[in-house]
Amino acid sequence: MSKGVVVSLAASLLFGLMYYASPWLAPLQGTDIFGWRVLFAVPLVALMLHVGGEPRLISQTLARLRQDRRLWLAMPACAAMVGVQLWLFLWAPLHGRALQVSMGYFLLPLVMVLVGRVFYGERLSALQKLAVTSAAAGVAWALLGNHGLSWEMLLVALGYPAYFLVRRHLGVAHLGGFWVELVLLSPVAWWAAVGNGEALAQMLVQRPALYGLIPLLGAVSAVALMCYMLAAKMLSFSLFGLITYVEPVLLMLAALLLGESVGQDQWPTYLAIWVAVGLLALEGGLKLRTRV
Repeated sequence: MSKGVVVSLAASLLFGLMYYASPWLAPLQGTDIFGWRVLFAVPLVALMLHVGGEPRLISQTLARLRQDRRLWLAMPACAAMVGVQLWLFLWAPLHGRALQVSMGYFLLPLVMVLVGRVFYGERLSALQKLAVTSAAAGVAWALLGNHGLSWEMLLVALGYPAYFLVRRHLGVAHLGGFWVELVLLSPVAWWAAVGNGEALAQMLVQRPALYGLIPLLGAVSAVALMCYMLAAKMLSFSLFGLITYVEPVLLMLAALLLGESVGQDQWPTYLAIWVAVGLLALEGGLKLRTRV
């Protein structure tokens, strides 16, 4: 189990590093980075499935596409939803919006709890109810203070649950389905990363270091994804979910290191969300302790 914890933490650290180091990829913009991430991920996921002995998941998903007409629209919709998240992840720190995205990842676990209650009838524990109440108080403070919730925060906190719901409902919530989504994104990714080649050529001339930085970006993304997949297999679901709270903490730290700041009147919202996340983490820790 200790090895699984190390692997999971390594994945969170790599994602945090990508977030913090994204400005170093200039003059690449968020759209360019999104494109390269998808293009590198297509062969990576296929390789992972082959090494993991599950290449049939791809053929099974493709067979279902031919048989189930619902997937003709649903799979492109899923591809679009995850594509927006991949784009936003590294667009934000390049445009001074890293803090908003990191807070979206803080809210995401809370929204997932509510989705489980509403769509799957999962009952909320006492600590979960307190967490939801705390987060709701933070949201109310933001709205009353006329600051509102940024579109980046809402896109992360609401977009991912919608994505997970659709995939689970359609029975494609596995790596084979994700690979198909990446393939569907590939034409857009190629346009974003390469286009007609002129802009890319100019950037490479302007900064030759990109010849090494672009493959490095793909490699780091690949290793981070592999670590997450390995940790998910090595750890219990509850422990793996608990450790993933490390990632939004690192994303916010990266945002602050990149020079973003929190206004005094915004702190109550962020503190309320941190309290909520802390309550969920506490519950996870208590559950693990009872199982030891």
